[in-house]
Amino acid sequence: MTMKHVGRLHVITDEVLQERFTHAELASAAAAGGADVIQYREKRPISTREMIRVAGLMGLACQDLGASLLIDDRVDVASAVGATAVHLGREDLPPEVARQILGPDAIIGGTANSVEEAVRVAGQPVDYLGVGPVFGTTSKGDRAAPMLGLERFAEICAAVDKPVIGIGNITVDRVADVLAAGAYGVAVLSAVVCQDDPKASCRAFANEISRVLQ
Repeated sequence: MTMKHVGRLHVITDEVLQERFTHAELASAAAAGGADVIQYREKRPISTREMIRVAGLMGLACQDLGASLLIDDRVDVASAVGATAVHLGREDLPPEVARQILGPDAIIGGTANSVEEAVRVAGQPVDYLGVGPVFGTTSKGDRAAPMLGLERFAEICAAVDKPVIGIGNITVDRVADVLAAGAYGVAVLSAVVCQDDPKASCRAFANEISRVLQ
């Protein structure tokens, strides 16, 4: 069975930690910089209609540059704009329900912060696990899960048979260690979207991933 294109470099967009660029502008910059997955994450209380509008613009940017659009949490928004990927947290729709809505070809990600949780989530109809925060996080404040560290992260990677995307304060100089610990890829937010040149910052990650995987 051929594994779906989960992507090695996920860039998460944000308009709270920075206000210079819109979600769509970040999607375009990250895709141009080599990200193969752009994740639309919106934690502000905006309307579903506005989320669909923004996701539609992001989808156009991704399509033009060959990246995949992934919607965080909101299966309804993904369905509305024809996005083929979602990432689900602990409080979101169960993966089996998301699968019924989006179909067998959709890419569905789950979230885990421990070996036990990872094994449980990997047993559900998900295509990859987002695991972290590997090195802590600055983007979730008091809601953040405990920092894993590389040793515990490696234990999680070894315990599951699904691709693991590492997340949590990952910088370019940490990419090699995260991949060596068993990650399939990495997800980044601040290290790309909060920089003066998101495209160049993303390109540095893409180049490092390529170097490590050679």
